[in-house]
Amino acid sequence: MEIAAKYNPSEVEDKWYRYWMENKFFRSKPDEREPYCIVIPPPNVTGVLHMGHMLNNTIQDVLVRRARMTGKNACWVPGTDHASIATEAKVVAKLRAEGIDKNTLTRDEFLKHAWEWKEKHGGIILEQLKKLGASCDWERTSFTMDESLSASVIKVFVDLFNKGLIYRGVRMVNWDPQAKTAVSDEEVIYREVQSKLYYLKYSIEGEEGFVTIATTRPETILGDTAVCVHPNDPRYAHLKGKKVIVPLIKRSVPIIFDEYVDIEFGTGALKVTPAHDINDYLLGDKHNLESVDIFNDDGTMSTAAQLYIGKDRFDVRKIIVKDLESAGNLAKVEEYQNKVGYSERTDAVIEPKLSMQWFLKMQDLSKPALDAVINGDIQLYPPKFVNTYRHWMENVKDWCLSRQLWWGHRIPAYYLPEGGFVVAETAEEAVENARKKTGNASLKLSDLRQEEDVLDTWFSSWLWPISVFDGIRYPENEDIKYYYPTNDLITAPEILFFWVARMIIAGYEYQGAKPFRSVYLTGIVRDSLKRKMSKQLGNSPDPLDLIAKYGADGVRIGMLFCSPAGNDLLFEETLPEQGRNFSNKIWNAFRLVKGWEVDANIPQPISSAAAITWFNNILNREIEQIDDHFDKYRISEALMTVYKLFWDEFSSWLLEMVKPAYQQPIDAKTCKDLVDLFEKMLTLLHPFMPFITEELWQSFNERKLGDSLMITQMPKSTGYDTDLLERMELMKEIISGVRTIRQEKNIPNKQSLKLFIKSTEKFGVDVESIIAKLAGLETLTYTNDKVEGAASFLIKSAEFYVPLEGLINSDEEIAKLKAELEYAKGFLLSVMKKLSNERFVNSAPPQVVEIEKNKQADAESKINIIEERLKLLSK
Repeated sequence: MEIAAKYNPSEVEDKWYRYWMENKFFRSKPDEREPYCIVIPPPNVTGVLHMGHMLNNTIQDVLVRRARMTGKNACWVPGTDHASIATEAKVVAKLRAEGIDKNTLTRDEFLKHAWEWKEKHGGIILEQLKKLGASCDWERTSFTMDESLSASVIKVFVDLFNKGLIYRGVRMVNWDPQAKTAVSDEEVIYREVQSKLYYLKYSIEGEEGFVTIATTRPETILGDTAVCVHPNDPRYAHLKGKKVIVPLIKRSVPIIFDEYVDIEFGTGALKVTPAHDINDYLLGDKHNLESVDIFNDDGTMSTAAQLYIGKDRFDVRKIIVKDLESAGNLAKVEEYQNKVGYSERTDAVIEPKLSMQWFLKMQDLSKPALDAVINGDIQLYPPKFVNTYRHWMENVKDWCLSRQLWWGHRIPAYYLPEGGFVVAETAEEAVENARKKTGNASLKLSDLRQEEDVLDTWFSSWLWPISVFDGIRYPENEDIKYYYPTNDLITAPEILFFWVARMIIAGYEYQGAKPFRSVYLTGIVRDSLKRKMSKQLGNSPDPLDLIAKYGADGVRIGMLFCSPAGNDLLFEETLPEQGRNFSNKIWNAFRLVKGWEVDANIPQPISSAAAITWFNNILNREIEQIDDHFDKYRISEALMTVYKLFWDEFSSWLLEMVKPAYQQPIDAKTCKDLVDLFEKMLTLLHPFMPFITEELWQSFNERKLGDSLMITQMPKSTGYDTDLLERMELMKEIISGVRTIRQEKNIPNKQSLKLFIKSTEKFGVDVESIIAKLAGLETLTYTNDKVEGAASFLIKSAEFYVPLEGLINSDEEIAKLKAELEYAKGFLLSVMKKLSNERFVNSAPPQVVEIEKNKQADAESKINIIEERLKLLSK
């Protein structure tokens, strides 16, 4: 077999992925084996692969491949999310580019465009995941608006409504003026911004004087319906029963008294705008105030504002400040830092707005989900997120379910001709319910009007671990009974509440059980400046470009090298480069082994037999360590363990121990044992590096069609001999000691050496044979005496001597040692001067003094060693 000098991932990856797919190795069906199941966090159907996906899906694939190789029936369910806001925005932008205004289309016409867009672009990210090596069961690919999943969403809505948990009402919501829809509290990102605090004067009606209020949003005074002060504030006690005039629009509004107001903040007087601030809304409700909605859905001023109608809210802010100043109502302006809410989807500034919406009562629903995490029935990794989860769940608010969009699951509520509504899974059921509710048997579907709003995207994805197995419609079907609850969920901490908590809630409500056993929370992928990688910042490399450059295996382990659960990953291209270098290391080790000629007629050397025994022991020890890491979800640590095992122990030591002499063959027994060990190493590496390991495994021995490393069983530990491993570590130190002498004395490797060991214990013929081979020894002899004229080193209580007679020039060596001795004495003198200085010793930090004392001890030790060597050389 001709083996390429360099590993070329592009020649390998597509070949083996196609082979895995053709042989249906990713396919899973219920059987007698223990199931292992992961459902993919469905990426937005609008999405393309980014660095966060790379990290998340690499971890999922590692877990799934390992489960498959431990005998489990592994099922990784892929799919995408319809992403209402993001997808509708993309389709609207596409139509705009084509000269089409969404507002000129009917709902059905728009949805036709949306589905066409989804069919064209919707599968891109899943195809990209294949390049990464994702071993998903692609035949199970789901989309949150598939027929079965959509029916499940509608069924759950109707069920919760019938249980009295879904209601409709006017509430203060977070309004996204760009997307023109309400968004949930969790979809609002708060940022510290530099604002201005405007002090405005409201004239007191019917008398001289004014009340000054402070606001960061002067445009909202047009919706003011009161001014509120604290009942115990003496500055305003004389204003009970009075009114003030709202500047510019001259609206007369009452002064109300409420303990909600903070006397110490600002002027102690608060403008009240019930339609555009949640706290003002609550005050308005309590004091029966009028609500004036001054904004249109797109953030422009409505007719109710009276002024600046049709102008954008931020343009109005600039204009109204000038008008207030001209009218004498602007007292002063101060710089002010405050938090402003932004839409997670569009980055538009959120506008609190009174709106008729649909809500889900969360208080009682959430209790089982809180208990499940607190009592450890569901494990979070790392556990630090348990307190974060608890805080959110103990303060959960009702969920605003409705979105003012067309793309998504349309709310199954139907309005009656004479008021009221019915909720039903189908239009036919809606008509039947309407007839019963009204007593009008002649009602037809055309008499009813279905709700225009769609459901929040999360209302479909909260059912994901159940709906992908059709467990909502058919709760006793074979798939849901076998795969549910799933095993692990791999996701990001920022959607712990959006998605994870809600899936747990749905799991207990609709299956009576947790949806997964463990949640592994990844960190955020950041650049070297600790900024989150994003397209907007331009600091995120294209994952497919990285795969093309470093290979999928290189990128996978590059992502995992420094990404422990919950900790951010500081990504630099040196990481996948290190991954590629490791691939090359494995490839070169394979080339070395396959390049040896094998002779079945020569016996196995003692050193090779000892080396094989040693590596089997260290392999078993490390397998136990790797298993422990995986049990504790320390995936990066598991990778580093197998990485070091291959690089340090297998390549740097074992291959050197068994390598035949130059142009000499290797014995058949050692070769077979070595190949078996190499295959075990490839098996351990496979979950992390599936492509190169499959390529080499297939190449080591003749395989038949349908064979694959990915369905080979993971090696298990059969125990290990601690004493043997300790002796072999000592052996490494001895070999390193001899090699150091060679290097220091410039003795060529081809020159055989003699080694004398002064020790009360012998190391055994197995260890001695390896020392002799790797240290290049002519003889290895035990002695009771010091050896004169020899270089020496000490390991524990044993002394080692390498005679130098005839190997070095004694005069040159003595001169070199004398120079080293002079330098060491000079260094010691400088240290002693410091330590004899009482001022330094008394004033310097204790750790600094301790460092100087350590320097003294090291220098004295070195001087003793050099003087001992000089004595030996001078005899």
